[in-house]
Amino acid sequence: QVQLAESGGGLVQAGGSLRLSCAASGRFSSFNSMGWYRQAPGKERELVATITSDGRTNYADSVKGRFTISRDDAKSTVYLKMNSLKPEDTAVYYCKAVSLSPIYSMYWGQGTQVTVAS
Repeated sequence: QVQLAESGGGLVQAGGSLRLSCAASGRFSSFNSMGWYRQAPGKERELVATITSDGRTNYADSVKGRFTISRDDAKSTVYLKMNSLKPEDTAVYYCKAVSLSPIYSMYWGQGTQVTVAS
């Protein structure tokens, strides 16, 4: 059974940095892609960044140049380094994993709160 556990959220001043971690249990090497999504109050969940099993990355325009997604397969962990944080980055951040084999499967973590104070 796959479980994703996010950590690293918290309260930070605008301009500050945080690093989120998503530790996966089970089948980490089988994930075709992993990603970070966020949901602010009253808004829909949106993509922040994704990374494929071969290291290709994709970012939302709003975070390009400020956030970096990476993965450590040895630790079964995906990271999101967030720099130059803005109040509009405040949201609950969720980790997502996708596997395409043997069938399409999607897994979500429970989320971690990031609050950026102005």
